[in-house]
Amino acid sequence: MIDEPAKEALHRYLRSLREALVWKLDGLSEYDIRRPLTSTGTNLLGLVKHLSTWEARYFGEVFDRPFPEPLPRWDDPEARGTDMWATERETREEIVGRYRRVAEHSDTTITTLTGDAPGHVPWWPRPEVTLTEILVHIFAETSRHAGHADILREQLDGSTGTTAEHAAAEPGEEYRRAQYAKVEEAARAVGVGGGENGPGGGIGTPPGGTGVG
Repeated sequence: MIDEPAKEALHRYLRSLREALVWKLDGLSEYDIRRPLTSTGTNLLGLVKHLSTWEARYFGEVFDRPFPEPLPRWDDPEARGTDMWATERETREEIVGRYRRVAEHSDTTITTLTGDAPGHVPWWPRPEVTLTEILVHIFAETSRHAGHADILREQLDGSTGTTAEHAAAEPGEEYRRAQYAKVEEAARAVGVGGGENGPGGGIGTPPGGTGVG
């Protein structure tokens, strides 16, 4: 079991990641927060919806503290994949609001229980877990999807950073284009003619482009 200061540190970083993820939606149109930006349909609002659903399960029913709002069952085949995108009937406010309520519920679980508090994850091969294991798992999952959100937002408008304060300090457009050209030149030096994506065959777009068709 990790000690209390380590648990508090993980919890603090998890809260920061949640805020960074939600901030990635700021200033974007309804279309842009929903539009698929990868071949598998990954989109910004869908990432928030996905994390909301799974965090509610992990810090809720796993510790016999179910989130007090309806959730699709984890083993419902009809629900698979529906947490990764928003329908036209679901609003930004609804999805972000639920994520914040889930976070409050999770925070109570984390602060109330000890790190060695037992839980049960029926969809895991080894279902018997502790709060520490689940805290690490959700921290890793949120970090992974926050990184996805970083890339999606940069594809949309070139914006980077984890908070408005950090974004304001980001390098300007001239620096970005110079950096892009430098990295592209290095890649082409070893990739062109070697079977990899050559000129016109890559998927990247210089900052300022959308990165999608």
